[in-house]
Amino acid sequence: MAKEAKKKRRISDETVRETILQLCAAAGLDGAVRPEDAAMEIYPTDWQSLLKRVRLLAGQLADAGEIEILRKGEPVDPQEAKGVVRLRITAAFLDGAPRQVRPVERREE
Repeated sequence: MAKEAKKKRRISDETVRETILQLCAAAGLDGAVRPEDAAMEIYPTDWQSLLKRVRLLAGQLADAGEIEILRKGEPVDPQEAKGVVRLRITAAFLDGAPRQVRPVERREE
């Protein structure tokens, strides 16, 4: 009996962005979120495959001023962020809310 190939889900960049913003907003200005948490929220069974994309899109959100990328608790340039990082929502995002953060459905497989 041949093993069935594991079918990958297609997850949009918008879903990844919205999940990052939703988790960071829930953590607030004093909290922070691991990129792994965002990946696990979207795709619990194969979250590792999303991690690189989560980090890339977090960098784009940081460049847009919506979140900060923290290293050792301090904001760092998104292009220089390496190793263990955390993501934190910015006060500007919470005050101005440039766009509506919609709830993201958790996908189970």
